[in-house]
This record gives sequence, C-alpha cells and structure tokens, in this order.
Amino acid sequence: MELTKYITAVPDFPKEGIVFRDMSPLLASPLAFSEAIAQMKSHWEVKGVTKIAAFDARGFIFGSALALEMKLPFIMLRKAGKLPGATTSVSYGLEYGSDVIEMQVSAVGTNDLVLLVDDVLATGGTARAGATLIENQGAKVAGLAIVIELKFLGGKEVFGHEVQSLIVYE
Repeated sequence: MELTKYITAVPDFPKEGIVFRDMSPLLASPLAFSEAIAQMKSHWEVKGVTKIAAFDARGFIFGSALALEMKLPFIMLRKAGKLPGATTSVSYGLEYGSDVIEMQVSAVGTNDLVLLVDDVLATGGTARAGATLIENQGAKVAGLAIVIELKFLGGKEVFGHEVQSLIVYE
C-alpha cells in the first residue's frame, strides 16, 4: 500500500512558506493506519526491542498501537509536569527556543532496548532528547520509527541511531 496517498500537503500552515504534511487521512483510514503499524512492526520485531517509548502527543497514536501489536510495554515521553511520581527530564533546543521532556524514572532499566516512536522527524532535537532520556537511565536505544521524515531538515543525523521512515520528503 502506498502510504503517501494518505498524506495531504497543506501550504502555508502553520505559517506562510511552510508546507504542512497532514496525516489525518492516514489515521482516518483503518487500512492505511493498520499498514503503517504493520510496516513498523515488521522492521523492529526482529531487533530485540523490549519497550516502546513515544512522544507526546501524536507519537502516542503510533507508539501505543505498535506496542499493543508487538505486545510490549509502552512508555510516555511528555512535556514537563505532566507525569506523576519521580521523573527525569531533558531540556532541548527548538527552532525558536527550548523545551523539556520527561519520563518516569522507573520506566526503563539497564537491560532494556527501547524503540522510540513519533509521527514526524524534522530537525531531530526531540528525538535526540528522547534518546538521551533513555540512555541516561542506563537503557539502550534501538532506534526511531516514524511515519514522515522531512529529510531536508537533517534530523536523522542529529538523532544518531537507526531511523525507520515510512514516508520521506526530500
């Protein structure tokens, strides 16, 4: 199935000069959504992944579905102050400013191999911050599964681990 048929280009959103890649049609199609999860699963199920971590909020859509399909624990990587209990955090740079993501301290252990999941890979800052969170807790990062990679922004190089992109825009 050609997943690009389920992505629409929205010019000048959220601001002039940007072409937003809307995956709402992919999520609205049970067949396309199922195919996206199946492609992720087939790539990663042979790599020994023990847990799946996904980014707030759209990464949760794909990450939780993949974790369920692979029968693995799911970890939420959230903005600061959104998780109860003891958390660990990483601050990272954005195009215009900075942000912080957190996870619960008990989410991973030293024997875990964690797959990160998100919807889009752009500049790589968020993905790199997620990897740092995992690694700071002594676990290993298997890689990153994403639906859309905006290759021209160089995020794969910033992330520094294996990346599976279902759709790549040059």
